[in-house]
Amino acid sequence: MELSAKYLREELQRDLAAEYVAVEDNTTLNHCFGGKPLLQRHRLVNACLAEALLRIHAFEQKTLIPEQWARERQK
Repeated sequence: MELSAKYLREELQRDLAAEYVAVEDNTTLNHCFGGKPLLQRHRLVNACLAEALLRIHAFEQKTLIPEQWARERQK
């Protein structure tokens, strides 16, 4: 199972019989993580995904701010 916007949207539509569900991945936007230390960024992600994480055996996260992501992509 890939935890993606598409997956979450499909889960909500199926479980709630919803006609329309919009899920937007905002994890790389500056307003989300800008100025926050790594541990705080990880805690934000863990809190957001708390219920989903109960069903995931292993989970590794990289929480990069946009500047860090730009540097990673250039490697």
